[in-house]
Amino acid sequence: MADRPRVRFAPSPTGELHVGNARTALFNWMFARHHGGDFILRIEDTDESRSALSYQVNLLNDLTWLGLDWDEGPEKEGASGPYKQSERLDIYARHLQQLEAADLVYPCYCTEEELEEERQALILSKRMPRYMGKCRNLTPQERKQKEAAGRKPSFRFKVPDGSFQFADLIRGAMKFEGTAIGDFIIVRSNGMPAYNFAVVIDDHLMGVTHVIRGEDHLSNTALQIMLYNAFGFAPPIFAHHSLILGRDRAKLSKRHGSVSVGEFRRQGILPEALMNYLGLLGSSFTEGREVLSREEMITAFSLDRASKSGAIFDEEKLHWLNAIYIRNCPTEDLVRRLQPFIEQAGYKTDALDPLWFNQVIDLIKNDLTTLAEVGSHIDIFFDDKFAITAEAAQILEKESVRRVLKTFAEYLENGADAVQEIYPAAIKYVKEKTGVKGKDLFMPLRAALTGRIHGPELDRVFTVLGRNGALKRLKPLIGDV
Repeated sequence: MADRPRVRFAPSPTGELHVGNARTALFNWMFARHHGGDFILRIEDTDESRSALSYQVNLLNDLTWLGLDWDEGPEKEGASGPYKQSERLDIYARHLQQLEAADLVYPCYCTEEELEEERQALILSKRMPRYMGKCRNLTPQERKQKEAAGRKPSFRFKVPDGSFQFADLIRGAMKFEGTAIGDFIIVRSNGMPAYNFAVVIDDHLMGVTHVIRGEDHLSNTALQIMLYNAFGFAPPIFAHHSLILGRDRAKLSKRHGSVSVGEFRRQGILPEALMNYLGLLGSSFTEGREVLSREEMITAFSLDRASKSGAIFDEEKLHWLNAIYIRNCPTEDLVRRLQPFIEQAGYKTDALDPLWFNQVIDLIKNDLTTLAEVGSHIDIFFDDKFAITAEAAQILEKESVRRVLKTFAEYLENGADAVQEIYPAAIKYVKEKTGVKGKDLFMPLRAALTGRIHGPELDRVFTVLGRNGALKRLKPLIGDV
């Protein structure tokens, strides 16, 4: 282990931050924090047709929201910058010249159509599809002819013979044969560096000691090791973790439902809940614990426990974890986090009595699975939103129920008890006067006061509504007491 390990997360700003990529970022971040190292954020934005500034802004916001702070990167420049590949093009150009001088690359003039034709021919002949080196031995005259015809070359790396091996911290010894790999593009015809070329240069110059990423990058590692060798760079230590899968065991995609950090954020998943859940996927913490704080996750993190098999994304379990975090969140903090969701539900938060509203949230937070559900839970406390469900209305139709409600209201009108004492006193009065108890007593009251047959503790609901608020709900159902 290096004295101060350096890891990186290097996303492309071509879409929303996928939870699989967020998990890769989390693994790198926990590794850096556990070992007292550096976590670098690098933006790989050389795909001009797909990269967008809006995606980059969302990416930084999502990482910040999750609590994955970086030591170097955008908005936190360090000695290894710049941290956007589009600002490092002169660096890649110099390294291409270095490989050209060593005769390790060559210009390729093949069109996309020609390459696809070659690929299909190899498939039909039951051979591994790869570039067969058509442009590798062109003469200078042949190259000039192609350029005169308007063809702009890409540059391909000359794959050497032999095998390429590396030790993976998660998967053990890995080996690739050069004969199965065709000469690959390192610089595209538009002058932009290809992924494998740029990443090797960046990781070396940024002093990256460990590359932790998904197993879908295993085949890239072979190409990158060739480039490390060509430049005379010492390669980093690699660790390829399992991918996140849907319930059908296919790679998690939009057809499985929500897949981006932004989507879960908009649904009202707390960042600490999502971080906790992503940390559980494909790894296990000591003593089989599932609910861990950031600090506990950092302390317990180890690549030794990372699974080689795919991790199933279970949205129900994420919601279960989220409900735990909501319950444990201090009410004042929870109200702050709920504010945008409350306003989306049509409430003016600045018009609410803070002390009273804190009581409301403290009462309903145990029933919340996501923050976005808040509107459907608090509406029972607002007369303009209050409505009686069909199930509750069915209960309230019974004549015996009207007697229970009338007796309860009678006590509220005449009782002189303190606010905190009036509810139990009224319940006792109804029992004594009507002989009704248990479900036959409490279900009608719940239906009348909340408009529903399920919900938070009725005595606490009454405390929030108050004597007058309760009477306001009861009188339309029973007439004047």
